Amino acid sequence: MSRAAVSIDKLAIDNRQSPLLYFWILFNLFAMGMLALDLFVFHRRSRIVRSHEALAWTGLWIGLAAAFAGLIFFWQGRQAALEFVTGYILELSLSVDNLFIFLVIFRYFSVPEQYQRSVLFWGVLGALLMRGLFILAGVGLIHRFHWIFYVLGGLLIYSGVRLGFMGEYQVDPAKNPAVMALRRWMPVTDEYQNGHFFVRGWKGKPGLYATPLLIVLALIETTDILFAVDSIPAILAVTLNAFIVYTSNVFAILGLRSMYFAVSGFMRVFRFLHAGLALVLILVGLKMIAADYFQVSTLVTLGAVAGVLMVSVVASIAYPAPGEK
Repeated sequence: MSRAAVSIDKLAIDNRQSPLLYFWILFNLFAMGMLALDLFVFHRRSRIVRSHEALAWTGLWIGLAAAFAGLIFFWQGRQAALEFVTGYILELSLSVDNLFIFLVIFRYFSVPEQYQRSVLFWGVLGALLMRGLFILAGVGLIHRFHWIFYVLGGLLIYSGVRLGFMGEYQVDPAKNPAVMALRRWMPVTDEYQNGHFFVRGWKGKPGLYATPLLIVLALIETTDILFAVDSIPAILAVTLNAFIVYTSNVFAILGLRSMYFAVSGFMRVFRFLHAGLALVLILVGLKMIAADYFQVSTLVTLGAVAGVLMVSVVASIAYPAPGEK
């Protein structure tokens, strides 16, 4: 049997392992329910989120992901559970770049801390919808056109090299297309309006006005698309089971807000983390390109990703940047 035939058979197996529609519905109801509890029950009022509280929520999301991995283990077996854990760690590590961008955007627009959680809530909701569409489109295209696997692998290698040489992603909020379009489409107030995205009437003038908070949200949503271009192909190198790809993405994104508030004060300490993430992208890209010729097990992929990240964090602590000792 040819290598291409083996790859097609693998795609067919992954496709047959996809769960029924009601499992997708139940999982999305769970995700929406947890987001609703977070925003409308535990954090109804706009306020500053303390580090210890954010750490507790981060631990909760990680615990829920671990429990879900256990559910996958008893439902679909060891291999599916291993793919979920690998995908979750991979997506969570790649999401670290999002935290840096959040920090840049919030500082650029001087967003009060008590409003940041609301912005990130709606940002996460939009990211979930976009990631779902990206995943379904990506898996569908790979099932139909296997050569796309090579394109995605090359894209990951390019992204890794770019990240390694250029450092973190650069964002110029003033030149973001969504921000520029929004300013042309409707008037924007000069000040934040108690955490609202829109207000009716401003300084005695009638009409509907956007607030700077809506511009911040638009910027976060559009920059997330850029990160999805890297993260979705990366996890497709681990598995083509759309349900595993989607759920691991969702759990990583759901915990992103709490992680931001937990580590925003010392993100710059991990000076070698970008180098580690760059290497992860390159390794995963190479795995995708070589998949028809050399099979790398999910366990080896998980160990490589975890090992690279651990080394980059330890190196950042052992060799801090000048002035941070």
